[in-house]
Amino acid sequence: MKKTLTVIIFALLTLASVLFICGREIVTPIMALEIRRPVEKQAKDFIERTVKKIEPVLKEDAKAYWNATTTGKKEFYTLYEEKEIEFKKIMSDPLDYAEIRDLKDNYKKSLSRYPEYDPKVDRQLRLLYLDYLENQIDPKLSKALVRMGSALEEKFNTHRAKIDGKEAPDNKIREIMRRSVDLTERQKVWEASKQIGDIVNKDLIALVKKRNEAARALGFKNFYVMRLELQEQDEKELFSLLDDMASLTKAPYKDVKSEIDASLAKRYNIKVSELRPWHYEDPFFQEAPQVYNLNLDKYFKDKDIIKLVNAYYGSIGMPVEDILKRSDLYEKKGKEQHAYCINIDRNKDIRILANVKPDEYWAGTMLHELGHAVYEKYFDNALPYLLREPSHTFTTEGIAELFGRQTTNAAWLTAAVDPKKKAEFEKMASNLKRSLRAKMLIFSRWVMVMANFERALYANPDQDLNDLWWDLVEKYQLIKRPEGRFAPDWAAKIHLSSSPVYYHNYLLGELLGSQLTHYINKNIIKGDEAFVNNKKLGEYLKAKVFAPGDRLRWDEFVKEATGEPLTPKYFAEQFL
Repeated sequence: MKKTLTVIIFALLTLASVLFICGREIVTPIMALEIRRPVEKQAKDFIERTVKKIEPVLKEDAKAYWNATTTGKKEFYTLYEEKEIEFKKIMSDPLDYAEIRDLKDNYKKSLSRYPEYDPKVDRQLRLLYLDYLENQIDPKLSKALVRMGSALEEKFNTHRAKIDGKEAPDNKIREIMRRSVDLTERQKVWEASKQIGDIVNKDLIALVKKRNEAARALGFKNFYVMRLELQEQDEKELFSLLDDMASLTKAPYKDVKSEIDASLAKRYNIKVSELRPWHYEDPFFQEAPQVYNLNLDKYFKDKDIIKLVNAYYGSIGMPVEDILKRSDLYEKKGKEQHAYCINIDRNKDIRILANVKPDEYWAGTMLHELGHAVYEKYFDNALPYLLREPSHTFTTEGIAELFGRQTTNAAWLTAAVDPKKKAEFEKMASNLKRSLRAKMLIFSRWVMVMANFERALYANPDQDLNDLWWDLVEKYQLIKRPEGRFAPDWAAKIHLSSSPVYYHNYLLGELLGSQLTHYINKNIIKGDEAFVNNKKLGEYLKAKVFAPGDRLRWDEFVKEATGEPLTPKYFAEQFL
């Protein structure tokens, strides 16, 4: 008996020695069960618990915003405020924040050690962490931010400019600016388009300061820097790219602008040196005037724009009839005058707000908004709730811009608008390409105004913002400021109030749009016809661009979808 006991003790001591000496090789499988599983379970439990709290709130929040912007009713703006505050309250919990911060780091370390860990869990933890980080501020400050922002949006959305005492919706202003050669009328209408700036500028500056206060409480230099980090973007890298784009576009933009100025001066029978902001068709000169012997509106004036875009998306294997049925597409009193796409439930309740008229502008706008919509419609159904979003704001903008460009594609006009005018459109092809090039150059320079202005706005909201605005307009857009005008024209741009630190993503979206165009033409089907009646186009986009949702960080996503990192190379090849 003693001998048997001695053998057992010796065996146990030997095993202990082996475990001690060999360490990781033998212990690791046990560790995988006893240590790895609790970390994984804790992460999944935290995600499930948080989603259960925020999903119904975000759904009600989206519905309230939709009802507010489609009706203009105060009760819906109030409900929208309440839901925003409720969401922020959930995400402000300091104990949850401490837990998610540690979970994020621990899971990332575990992911590097154990390949079988689910990277989708890691991505969800990262996204939740950013949401929690943003909301670790005083509850009173958080409520003030929501209420101030909502009040500004309500003013913008319910405002109608007045011309000679009569209300003029944005569509009316756009129509006059595109058609009128009466210089007095043009100036009057342009000034009317800026009236909202006088109404909101003081409130907007107050909101900017309040946003900065919140950002500094979280350890950031200012709100602009914070918002970039929350978008997983680096300020230095972004503005290095914008500076490169400014250099690349400087000479070609100057040439295009000279062509446009000469044409407009001739149209209005004035000298080029006399051109001022109201001589351009868009009040901010963010879109190209019709100066290339093109009048695309005439091809759309008798068309049902909704029927047209519905048929087009169906032809590439992405039907949108269900989205259009849920949408609010035409002008009405109190309704927001712009356009946007919203996913109410991060599932299939996707809607578009628009104010459609039968012209080329609204055809392009609906193609753009439906680009956003199909992106969200075709997420992989197996994706968890938190990943049912685009990889980044600029990736969905890239798809929207890709489709919005098609109104200057002769092959698209032939197939989607009027096949009987094929020869006419083909004859216009050269001018259509010149027009699109001008549009891209003009828009890229406009983005530089917005991005640099907003960055400076948050750096110092007490500076002379009116002067700063026109300095940037003159530098990047080469448009002379109006003499003797000291109005807050900058504040008339709604994005500064409702979508802060967003505008640069439009330009990144244009870069991605060109990169996708290159990839599609090289790998899917060649030539302009790639975007017409082409089911392969839809298959590629659904599988490689839409389905991944937010599974990957934007830089990884772009590389996976196109084979290389985001680059301005293809934008330059296409337009410079």
